[in-house]
Amino acid sequence: MPSLTLRFSFSGFPCSRCCSTPTPKLSSFTSFQTEVNFRSIMDRLTSAARLMIVSDLDHTMVDHHDPENLSLLRFNALWEANYRENSLLVFSTGRSPTLYKELRKEKPMLTPDITIMSVGTEITYGNSMEPDDGWEAFLNDKWDRKIVTEETSKFPELTLQSETEQRPHKVSFYVQKDKAQDITGTLSKRLEERGVANAQEELLQWRAANAKDSPKVIHATERCAAGIIQAIGHFNLGPNTSPRDVTDMSDCKMENFVPAYEVVKFYLFFEKWRRGEIENSDLHLSNLKAVCRPSGTFVHPSGVEKYLEDCINTLRTCHGDKQGKQFRIWVDLVLPTQVGSDSWLVSFKKWELCGEERQCCITTVLLSSKNVTVADGLTWTHVHQTWLQGAAASDSATWFF
Repeated sequence: MPSLTLRFSFSGFPCSRCCSTPTPKLSSFTSFQTEVNFRSIMDRLTSAARLMIVSDLDHTMVDHHDPENLSLLRFNALWEANYRENSLLVFSTGRSPTLYKELRKEKPMLTPDITIMSVGTEITYGNSMEPDDGWEAFLNDKWDRKIVTEETSKFPELTLQSETEQRPHKVSFYVQKDKAQDITGTLSKRLEERGVANAQEELLQWRAANAKDSPKVIHATERCAAGIIQAIGHFNLGPNTSPRDVTDMSDCKMENFVPAYEVVKFYLFFEKWRRGEIENSDLHLSNLKAVCRPSGTFVHPSGVEKYLEDCINTLRTCHGDKQGKQFRIWVDLVLPTQVGSDSWLVSFKKWELCGEERQCCITTVLLSSKNVTVADGLTWTHVHQTWLQGAAASDSATWFF
């Protein structure tokens, strides 16, 4: 299994961190989806993955200097269209679960298969963030938090971080950058454990000494998530063109039916339509109708059922209504299951962001390849949506698909 481990760092902050840590039926879409999601995640965790990406978050996957989150959204579309089904996405961060969840509310992040938090001391799996009890038991061996707090209290240079950052197997402090190396070195000797600092200079020094000429290491020229896409292409790990970078989706040539790609492509079109980035033409709407079964139905999260063609006809009213606004759509956890020789049930979360407001629906789509070619694309026969708890739109009339 090829893997890609990414670590970017940053400078310009007055403090470094110092942490002491130990070494179906259409009528039952929602329940079916939960079962499929759980089975798919466990299958991917216990079988060989096509690709595994392990990435830090701040200033690596997430670019805090990109208010539009374009590089992150480009990666999201690439991953969900081409990799989610048979690969593993791992987030490894120094953030505690509290700060990690805050970041997820601020940024359009995907759900990782594995989340490593608190400088490696907390590992969870899947959307429900099931804890790794075995890892916790391993860390408990010879771990005495009281000794750590006693030793660190001897250093007046250390300032405890907030209570949320103090974890069962991690004690976190702030320390002036120019004192971090000496203090962490001393603590390492006293505690016989590893000190962690986050400084760009140290990573660049390591690269110069160990990896500058290594063919297995790339110093990406693109920023953050865009650099991850660059690395995928550099090492020939798989597709590296994000669907967001494709100007005309009709030009995409697929060798086989790829349900996940169809879903990503559909909602990217819808985003561009509402942002007014594509022409308000009959041709676009005709193309949409061509991939929908005439009798196909859409169950709105409010419970109202409509024909898909009627939903497409109403798109005239919302063309360009988000023009000039920070409006984005992305899909997460796109997991297709083949339920027949020519049909797939695809479950995912569909997110909409407009300014500071975001809504999400748990979505299930039934796609069919009956009487169509790969060039035609799969036929949408049924779409069913329910609001994600706590993420419903205040006005359901503004939610179209």
